[in-house]
Amino acid sequence: MNTPHVVVVMGVAGTGKTTIGPLLAARLGVPYAEGDDFHPQANIAKMSAGTPLTDEDRRPWLDAIGAWGHGQAGLGGVVSCSALKRSYRDRLRAAAPGVVFVHLAGDRALIEDRMSHREGHFMPTALLDSQFATLQPLESDEAGVSVDVLGSPEEITERAASALEDLPEPVQ
Repeated sequence: MNTPHVVVVMGVAGTGKTTIGPLLAARLGVPYAEGDDFHPQANIAKMSAGTPLTDEDRRPWLDAIGAWGHGQAGLGGVVSCSALKRSYRDRLRAAAPGVVFVHLAGDRALIEDRMSHREGHFMPTALLDSQFATLQPLESDEAGVSVDVLGSPEEITERAASALEDLPEPVQ
């Protein structure tokens, strides 16, 4: 991989997007952006109250992440974003055509356990079922890789970086 990809680290809440994202960015030598920082305050309030976001709620968030990805084209970057539905990933690709996805995937019980131990995050464990119900894994025609979240953050990051090396050069 000569030209750095713009990578979206995706998956349901609790898979480690916020942990793996910065580690992967450091490993690739590119900037990292925390996807939660792109949410309007109304979205954070809704999720904090245990209410799942609607597609309408997610549009400005996805557009902001897509704009960031577009700005990183040719430079590379890593951003965390659940990107649970194909339509969300299509929206991101429309804004940033060369974007690739690293889907952090794992067993529901493991993810719930991890969520129950984290502090200071607005996403309650109660929304995990809605996240899994919404999740549409990457399809064969989507640029990206699926990485198991079993193991240490360093092991997961290494698997993701290795898998990304096998992807074709990004489209500019």
